[in-house]
Amino acid sequence: MKLKNYLYKKVDSTNNVAIRLIKQGNQRGIILTDQQTKGKGQGKNRWISMKGNLFISIFFEISKKIPLTAIIEKNLKIIKKVINKKVNSLIQIKKPNDILINNKKVCGILQEIIFREGRKYLIVGIGINVTSSPKINNYFTTSLNQYSNKELNRIKLFKEIKLLYEKNLHLFGV
Repeated sequence: MKLKNYLYKKVDSTNNVAIRLIKQGNQRGIILTDQQTKGKGQGKNRWISMKGNLFISIFFEISKKIPLTAIIEKNLKIIKKVINKKVNSLIQIKKPNDILINNKKVCGILQEIIFREGRKYLIVGIGINVTSSPKINNYFTTSLNQYSNKELNRIKLFKEIKLLYEKNLHLFGV
């Protein structure tokens, strides 16, 4: 099942854009932006969106019966699989929604569920530090390019993630 591309230069948050698109009647898609001004993290945290990194949200209808824990697990595995192909270092999943390389955060995933007209939609916000990482007190971060043999391109990563989600939407009861 194909995901429609929604490409932007600058947004508040890719997850917020996904919510608006769903409310407008769009069934599924993937949002890519160059810049987020109010990227979301877990709880009240925000995602620091540095230029050159990857900021996307994927949205689609899911089965009402699929539990949130299963959704989180599936999303982490998909993104870990993409990152695994790019680096030769220890990649770990840090529950509930982070991916680490050598104990440093490289990716955050934020899942949101909304209901519209009796249907359940999943929004998967994904932030990956590709070229740079923010300096955060008491929290170690990194970027993919620090562990890759060649410089990675966020657009190629976007295409790989999109393809992997399109192949695996059935896992979410789509």
